[in-house]
Amino acid sequence: MPANILNLPQYTVTALKEDEHDYHVSADVSQQPLRCPHCQSSDIRGFGRREQLIKDLPIHGKRVGVYVDTRRYQCTCCTRTFYEELPVVDEKRKMTKRLVSWIGRQSISRTFSSLADEVGIVEGTVRSIFRDYINELEKTVRFEIPQWMGIDEIHLIKPRCVVTNIENNTIVDILKDRNKKTVIAYLSQLKGLDKVNYVAMDMWSPYKDAMEIVIPHAKIVIDKFHVVRMANDALERVRKSLREQLTPKQRRGLMNDRFVLLKRERDLNDREAFLLDGWCQNYPELGLAYRQKETFYQIYDAQSPDQAKALFREWYHSLSPEIRPAYSDLVRAWGNWEPYICNYFEHPVTNAYTESLNNLIRVMNRLGRGYSFEALRAKILFAEGAHKVGGQRPKFQRQQSTRLPEFSRVANFNGGEEYLEVPQFLRRDCSDSDVGENPASTWYNKNYGVDISTLATMIELGQL
Repeated sequence: MPANILNLPQYTVTALKEDEHDYHVSADVSQQPLRCPHCQSSDIRGFGRREQLIKDLPIHGKRVGVYVDTRRYQCTCCTRTFYEELPVVDEKRKMTKRLVSWIGRQSISRTFSSLADEVGIVEGTVRSIFRDYINELEKTVRFEIPQWMGIDEIHLIKPRCVVTNIENNTIVDILKDRNKKTVIAYLSQLKGLDKVNYVAMDMWSPYKDAMEIVIPHAKIVIDKFHVVRMANDALERVRKSLREQLTPKQRRGLMNDRFVLLKRERDLNDREAFLLDGWCQNYPELGLAYRQKETFYQIYDAQSPDQAKALFREWYHSLSPEIRPAYSDLVRAWGNWEPYICNYFEHPVTNAYTESLNNLIRVMNRLGRGYSFEALRAKILFAEGAHKVGGQRPKFQRQQSTRLPEFSRVANFNGGEEYLEVPQFLRRDCSDSDVGENPASTWYNKNYGVDISTLATMIELGQL
């Protein structure tokens, strides 16, 4: 009889065949049924057999199929027939439970098609197991409510709302869209919203409206990144408006040197400063737009909201008629969102870290050949090894005795000592009040969500 290569004591291996790609294992159930599952009678008899193919974990890089010779029985009391139960086999699928569990974990970091090929099943089965696995994770994984919440967007097929923990640079959840109704529904089901002190967001009215309805006590801060980006966009409009005045060679040069215009003047090296000076002297309108961009950036050096407002008014009045139209969107946005933009100067929180994920997520989506939103969201939120976990285990403490001793040492009349037996009713178990509260009983790991930098590294290395 061949060895039990399956390492499943519930089965007895009767034959083993191996080819280039697969193991074919014949097996019987080790324990025969003793009673009828319908009437519990022990008077049962054999009533035929049938072979069932069960898929199991790959071994030695080869797919494994287990051919179980399943016995059929008939109860002589109720005359009903039944097949013997197959232990450790998933009820919904013809595969072992350990294989189902393994596919669920692997599907987070691998493509569905690669798993299907390795196990020898269709891709639809992998997707089904993936959905069930994620549904279980949704019930059990709980992320901490952030004190500094970020509301931003990530392009997963289309713009989606992403909720972040700014304090820990983690992603907490990704919503199916960025509509007001969706955001309100998500926030309303969260517990512990009183912990949220600040919310950083871009200038998207549905986010603001949802926050003011569900978390009215939280201070809304418009993300600095989205404001200064509008200044860069204005400079780009001025640059593009000059293209008609340039020769094809000059256009290519200006396009290649655009990164110089977008950099802060203080960050330019000597070569870049030389290039910038050349473009600004040859095209005064471009140089003027660059100076206005730099001046606007200086607003964020303000020490208070009032100082920022004063600097903005000074900047606005300095705009020349030639470039004022290019900065019209920025001026309008500041006018509409000024109280929330100026909150930054009292509470400098920003959600710009999330922006770096968009390109990486596009790469992951392309490698997966068009994942659904649900699959992409799950692969991001439940990536194994990417969660930032806080909290420490308590130090090991010696267990206190829970019973009084059977004998007690006391002094006798002769000045010596003797041992007296403690009555049985005194030798009781101590209650919790006797030993004090165990700190380990109240300790737990705090899961802050998916660490953005770790997730980015995993995507770059092809681990997702």
